Amino acid sequence: MGTISCVSNFIFLSKNSISSSSQPFFKKPIPIFQSFNFSSSSSSLQVSASSTSGKAMVGENDLLIVGPGVLGRLVAEKWREEHPGCQIYGQTVTTDHHNELISLGINPFLKETRTDQKFPYVIFCAPPSKTPDYAGDIRLAALSWNGEGSFVFTSSSAPYDCNDNGPCDEDTPTVPIGRSPRTDTLLKAEKVVLEFDGCVVRLAGLYKMDRGAHFYWLHKGTVDARPDHILNLIHYEVSQDAASLSVTILKKKLRGRIFLGCDNHPLSRQEVMDLVDKSGKFDKKFQGFTGTSDPLGKMLNNSNTRKELGWEPKYPSFARFLGVSE
Repeated sequence: MGTISCVSNFIFLSKNSISSSSQPFFKKPIPIFQSFNFSSSSSSLQVSASSTSGKAMVGENDLLIVGPGVLGRLVAEKWREEHPGCQIYGQTVTTDHHNELISLGINPFLKETRTDQKFPYVIFCAPPSKTPDYAGDIRLAALSWNGEGSFVFTSSSAPYDCNDNGPCDEDTPTVPIGRSPRTDTLLKAEKVVLEFDGCVVRLAGLYKMDRGAHFYWLHKGTVDARPDHILNLIHYEVSQDAASLSVTILKKKLRGRIFLGCDNHPLSRQEVMDLVDKSGKFDKKFQGFTGTSDPLGKMLNNSNTRKELGWEPKYPSFARFLGVSE
């Protein structure tokens, strides 16, 4: 593979930063780098990484997660359950959460760390808000895939061209390029994935008890948005739902496909917050929606995805998750 000279926060460490909390990194370095050479320079240690074994160091079930945030970490946990002994790598923009990733058994490295190493399984979970060139970042991730297992991009259901609370499934046309900067970004990213024969999973609104639209609205109290806008949801939960759907697609080794992830129980914003209030699981009280003219939503149905993949969500509805009747 040649020699890689890394000068980044990941491998440019303060002498004081080498403590017991960071020891796992040195005890079990990322195996794609065979050796590390330390040289003292003023108050820091600069590391040069080199390897001659290259691709032989990567196992057949090893996984690269680009953007190991909430969903990416759940994917990692599920993947390790099904592939004991595999190595999981996490590409990040900063070193802020590297210690957390290490504690979860994920080998972190910075996006700017250059390597020609390729992986059999790659999943891109990073949001577009962290980069000015989302499609370019996905192209770089695709170049890290060796083409043997799967390459999956976790996108959003936003590109479906429906904003009248009407029905929408995997075959619904997408928003034309040029109408919306948000959907332009996603569609251009998806185009790159499909060019590399990877798969796209368009996910509905992700949630868990303390994360999601319901939690945000609850803390806002009053929201300037119309209450009858239809939402579509899917739970983060590692054992099923968004994470397990992503892992299922990875395992199938499919090529050039687009799937849809949702719970098939669309709700209006008001219905969501009524269920939150009915559950009695939250201390705060939502005051209400005040909007009247913002766009409506869509009613997603992913029966085709479920049939082809043999997948079902653990939580079939938001109400079931909260433990209340609909």
